[in-house]
Amino acid sequence: MLQYALMTLDTPPDATPYRVTLFFGPEPVNGDSTAQTCVFNVKKRSWKAGIQVSVDIGTDQLVGLQETMRQTAPITSALERLSEEDRTDAAARIPDLAAQAIAWCKLDLCLAVGLPQENQRIPGDALVAELNQVISTRQEYVLTYILTELDLMP
Repeated sequence: MLQYALMTLDTPPDATPYRVTLFFGPEPVNGDSTAQTCVFNVKKRSWKAGIQVSVDIGTDQLVGLQETMRQTAPITSALERLSEEDRTDAAARIPDLAAQAIAWCKLDLCLAVGLPQENQRIPGDALVAELNQVISTRQEYVLTYILTELDLMP
């Protein structure tokens, strides 16, 4: 079982030694509907090559965190400005975008303590309490990610 320490993420993303890009996701883990995964390419500045990190989140935890985000005023007001058709399309994308941002937050928890240079999977049962805690402090990041991807930033 992997063990991680909760660290405060006080540094801006550009100050970290890692470059992270979303590769794909979310999608069910191995066809199982109890967890979703997002895969990220991670490259540390000192590494010659990057790695792939699969970040799994239990569906129950993910749905709870997504609902918290969906009900926020910035998303609600941004969707209200759209036509009915555009609103429906944008609303349909919110769960996937929220899952990506939440998985990114979980990955950031691991990056804060360092990752070995090897492809890896962060299991859904790792960092559950830590992710719940950090999401409350990174809610602005998640909202900005969603609104930016929907091209709805004010």
